[in-house]
Amino acid sequence: MIADKALAVAAVIFVGILCQWVAWKIKLPAILFLLMVGILGGPMLGVIDSTALFGDLLFPFISLSVAVILFEGSLTLEFHQIARLKGIIRSLITVGVLATWLITAGAARLALDFSWSLALLFGAITVVTGPTVIVPMLRTIKPVTSVANVLRWEGILIDPIGATLAVLVYEFMFAGSSGAAFENTGLSFAKIIGLGLFLGALTGYAYGQLLRRHWLPEFLHNVATLGAVFMLFAFSNHVQHESGLLAVTVMGIWLANMKGVDVDGILDFKESLSLLLITVLFIVLASRLDLEMLKVLGWPAVFVFLAIQFLARPLSVMLAGFRSTLTWPERHLLAWIAPRGIVAAAISSLFAIKLEAIGYQGAELLVPLTFLVIIGTVVLQSSTAGFIAKWLGVAEPDPKGVLIIGANHVAIAIAEQLQRQGFRVLLVDSSWDKILTARIRGFDTYFGEPVSEHADRHLDLVGIGKMLALSPRGTLNVLACTHYRMEFGYSSVFSLQTGSDGDVAPDRKMASRHGGLTLFGREITYSRLAELLGKGWFLKTTGLSDTFTFDDYLEYYSEGVVPMFAVNPKGRLKVFTAEEKILPGKDWAVTGLVPPAESGRGDHKNKGKIAKASG
Repeated sequence: MIADKALAVAAVIFVGILCQWVAWKIKLPAILFLLMVGILGGPMLGVIDSTALFGDLLFPFISLSVAVILFEGSLTLEFHQIARLKGIIRSLITVGVLATWLITAGAARLALDFSWSLALLFGAITVVTGPTVIVPMLRTIKPVTSVANVLRWEGILIDPIGATLAVLVYEFMFAGSSGAAFENTGLSFAKIIGLGLFLGALTGYAYGQLLRRHWLPEFLHNVATLGAVFMLFAFSNHVQHESGLLAVTVMGIWLANMKGVDVDGILDFKESLSLLLITVLFIVLASRLDLEMLKVLGWPAVFVFLAIQFLARPLSVMLAGFRSTLTWPERHLLAWIAPRGIVAAAISSLFAIKLEAIGYQGAELLVPLTFLVIIGTVVLQSSTAGFIAKWLGVAEPDPKGVLIIGANHVAIAIAEQLQRQGFRVLLVDSSWDKILTARIRGFDTYFGEPVSEHADRHLDLVGIGKMLALSPRGTLNVLACTHYRMEFGYSSVFSLQTGSDGDVAPDRKMASRHGGLTLFGREITYSRLAELLGKGWFLKTTGLSDTFTFDDYLEYYSEGVVPMFAVNPKGRLKVFTAEEKILPGKDWAVTGLVPPAESGRGDHKNKGKIAKASG
């Protein structure tokens, strides 16, 4: 291994971040690349030795990392969002979890002759999926919105549920292994729940009061929260073994649902920290894999994986989907997709260390079996789910939706015409009043900054293929185009100018070149469109034909027209820009901003043509 520990840690972090970048670039779960690096650097080449690298701090590092990861996940569990979820999601995290747990445990018991306690622990560990593996997969598969929403919310909600279930099963095992009577085991079990709930709720309430009353300066919010999570986890475990994970989960849920407490800044910090911990943790855990143990598991372990993939998941979806509004093809796709991720890997390693310390028989097989399930589910599902989604007819054939940055009156006017043309529109704005107005008008919305960790986490881009930056804030438009260019491609991000060329400083002009294609022409700015709308101009869609061409359209509105977008006969959206020239033809529909009076200075015979074309 690398003798210099500082160099070794730095190398793990650097290579891990490189893996995250590669995964983002090709839209695959990062866990695949982290796993390969860990196995290559650990059991194969011997470059990474986690025991020598961390020593006695390995166990605390894993424990505290899992605590932070679960706390960050629980901060997203807002009750008002859960209340709006479809019944199938609630069923998946209750009935579905129970079915998956019992079937997986039964398979491990039958195939590998695990004790019932160890089999139930393994089943609890592997019920979790997680957004870190689900979201990259959804971007590649592009399923219909209903399926994507179910998978995304299941992944967010199921992590703390599965982790808590594993903690409770382990405590039952630990109390039993100490020779305690059944009554003492039950008492210990109750203490975990009682103490975890009490300390988590108490800490969440007290810390929430600090934030609500502004008794803590803003620059201390993130580090103070981290310190509180660490202290709660360690103190709760000190009072009652294994109650810490439940406590930090409850604390996160309490803060997420406490009125008057803004956790967005904390959540952004915790998500970045969790990403770093996940990156390092997964490489370290993969480097500890004993390849000989995989050989010991042999084909019976493959049977366990097949039982999870082809029995546990389909049955859980079948039970959860009873009386659901989802179609059968949508349920079939849900039954195929349930990849396991970092939480399963971390918790299995955590409990394996504990069980091996007390000499629990078979504990050394827990980690390799869990990693086998992770590898199998991620590789199989990520490589086949796209084909299956298309075969079932539940994949988006072409992402036709439009993400609009801004919910001002200019953006809403354009969004209305796009929606009338059959395109899904999602409006994003950081002004609550504007978002509320857009919601009243019937649009899908996202309240918050479009370029943020929170937006990356919560913005539903399934079915979205283009982005229009229509904010009056020029810097935001450039940032949004730069941010979403890798998501949609350079030719599918568009930005509206906010000032004339003469009013823009040279450095701003240079920056705007990186902000996507220029909407509607170089002379068209946000202020100009707002002025025209204020004077009574309006957006109108006009059909073209052999007798009424695009040249006729421009001639008819000779006193002025701003062509904005057109839809070709195949239903594809084409946006007018300064960089690309569009020549709409027969059977196209052109939408433009037209003057209040429809009697332009063009040929009067064209009036009849346009009246007929507009229907």
